[in-house]
Amino acid sequence: MPVFDFKEKKTEEVKDPICTYTVFKSSAPKATADLPLLVLDNSREQWNRLSDGVFTDQSQRSSFEFAGPSGSVNSDILRIDARFTNLVRWLGENHIHVQLSGENRPDGYAVYKIRETSIGGGSKLSAEDGFLQFMIDRLLSSSAPDDTPIDEDADILGDDMKLTSLQSINDFLVCAGRTLPEEIRLWARRNLAVARSHEVTAEERRHAQRALSIMMNIQWKNDYFEPIDPVQARRILDESLYGLEKVKQRIIETIIQINRTHTLPAYGLLLVGPAGTGKSQIAYAVARILRLPWTTLDMSSINDAEQLTGSSRIYSNAKPGIIMEAFANAGESNLVFIINELDKAASGKGSGNPADVLLTLLDNLGFTDNYIECTIPTTGVYPIATANEKDQISAPLMSRFAVIDIPDYTREEKKVIFSKFAFPKVLKRMGLRDNEVIMPDEAVNAVVDRFAETTGIRDLEQAAEHLAANALYRIEAEHMEKVCFDAGTVHELLD
Repeated sequence: MPVFDFKEKKTEEVKDPICTYTVFKSSAPKATADLPLLVLDNSREQWNRLSDGVFTDQSQRSSFEFAGPSGSVNSDILRIDARFTNLVRWLGENHIHVQLSGENRPDGYAVYKIRETSIGGGSKLSAEDGFLQFMIDRLLSSSAPDDTPIDEDADILGDDMKLTSLQSINDFLVCAGRTLPEEIRLWARRNLAVARSHEVTAEERRHAQRALSIMMNIQWKNDYFEPIDPVQARRILDESLYGLEKVKQRIIETIIQINRTHTLPAYGLLLVGPAGTGKSQIAYAVARILRLPWTTLDMSSINDAEQLTGSSRIYSNAKPGIIMEAFANAGESNLVFIINELDKAASGKGSGNPADVLLTLLDNLGFTDNYIECTIPTTGVYPIATANEKDQISAPLMSRFAVIDIPDYTREEKKVIFSKFAFPKVLKRMGLRDNEVIMPDEAVNAVVDRFAETTGIRDLEQAAEHLAANALYRIEAEHMEKVCFDAGTVHELLD
């Protein structure tokens, strides 16, 4: 019978991992040699501008293994952008072969670009799927993470699937790290467990994976806003609207407030006025000024609160609501919600009151979609609502907005809008030259007088379309060199 002497057995010494780098915070949207992703030690050797190799597994040491002509050479990571610590760790653990673009500097080799070069055994990526570039672009567009402790308990498996696959979603969670809001990270881990579980139905797994795909493809930004140039803002307003000086002043005041606080105002804008006075144009102009994507909610077509909040996953045909789809379509959490016809929000014909749902969106405490089952941060949402009558809007809804009354245009303003903007715009679109169509003052006065009793400028725009089309017909069909309208012709065509 063999006898084993366990006293002679030597246990391997377990070494603690060595972290060689310090972390710096940056929110720069683009990496350069001055604003690098990371800095490597170049005290022993100056590295090439383009260098191939792999990051080492950081359970041993945080460094990069250069593939040189005389063999592999390790270089310690000295500094790294806090947003990229998880990505670099993930690349090292999975032995992803990459090419670095960098510049040798006195303080080290400044890396400003990382590309995948090949797939080795067990690699998760392929040069075709673009996951690494997607991940870098997403992290660059993120803000610097906060100082909360990192949760390192996520397991990593691998294949070549896209971000919509469970594996890609898991990889994204690991690489994104603290750039995601904490509540969304926790929610994603729970849903990832459901999507992988064999103890739930296939329907539940499908819904969990779909919800994950929606949430992970949204860029979750913080509520910090860069300063906006008031001169540029005024130029955009003047391009979009004629007159309305008091309205423009209120909007510029809002811009100045954002520049001082770097956050959105506590209240959105409610534009109240007659139809056709440019309320929607003002909303689109503000979205351009804020440099945010925008989405439109038409409350006249919302008959059921569930259209906004989505349906529960207990139904096989469940889907997110319109608000959640707006986040998904915008691709980010900071956006302008343009709520048209807010005065019709309380007239839903189905179950629930759409106006009550809007309150949760406007309170900046977070919005919950029944399908996603997660509180969506709304601090980066700027609501701009339009309405014809204030009397039909409930007091709770009204209290969430700064109200701006949009007056109707005066007769003189309508003349300028028609002659300087609406009519020339239509002529240009139809390919007509200014000298081919003459519109004297008497003709302009006839157009404005014809629609003196109507509000807004939509009728003037339609009249411009009608008159320009008539001029084009006479030039093309009757071979006239030019068309000159008078008051009589205008009345004959528009009456």
